Amino acid sequence: MVGNLVGQVALLTAIAVPSVVSPNCRRSSASAKLHFVSSIHLSRLPPQALLSKYASMSAYTDCFATDLPRSVSQAQYVEGFYTGGLFKIERLLLGVFISRPSTDAQAKQLAAGELSSFSAWSVEDRTADELLMRAMDGRTRSWFMVSPRPDRTTRLYFGSAVVPVVSKKSGQPAMGFVFRVLLGFHKMYSRVLLGAARDRLAKLPHEA
Repeated sequence: MVGNLVGQVALLTAIAVPSVVSPNCRRSSASAKLHFVSSIHLSRLPPQALLSKYASMSAYTDCFATDLPRSVSQAQYVEGFYTGGLFKIERLLLGVFISRPSTDAQAKQLAAGELSSFSAWSVEDRTADELLMRAMDGRTRSWFMVSPRPDRTTRLYFGSAVVPVVSKKSGQPAMGFVFRVLLGFHKMYSRVLLGAARDRLAKLPHEA
């Protein structure tokens, strides 16, 4: 699962840095993390979602959702997700360890449909409201979707898919040991990333 080991380091760094500064920072950091996690929930994949083809296979899939009390576009969501503070740590580590650097300008171009690759991912498919990214390992997918609501709020979706590999022992598709070990972290990291993106988007200036 590309990014999960790097993501684990990024998340631990984000937790550790404010924790060594002061007790007040520790309390505010813990409160923020609880806020991120509590407002994110597991969700069914929407009908016809780009990630659904993996759900119908033997791949692992998940879908997390949260509601934003304002209207945002798919491009704003993707840019906000990839330029958030926590994900910037992951991007930095990916640049250092696997020579896949990226910039905020590239994230903006990706979100606008002007780039077909970003850091360790390439675009597998996209629509006006969705983006499906394929990791360089070939097994992992990241999926983004916005769903505008009649009350001018927006539901943000973030999901992943991990494709099994053929086991050398059994000859059957299997997820593997690393996947099982990292799955719990992956779910937590996904929730924190989505919560951070939501809070970042909530601070955008409203259009006139």
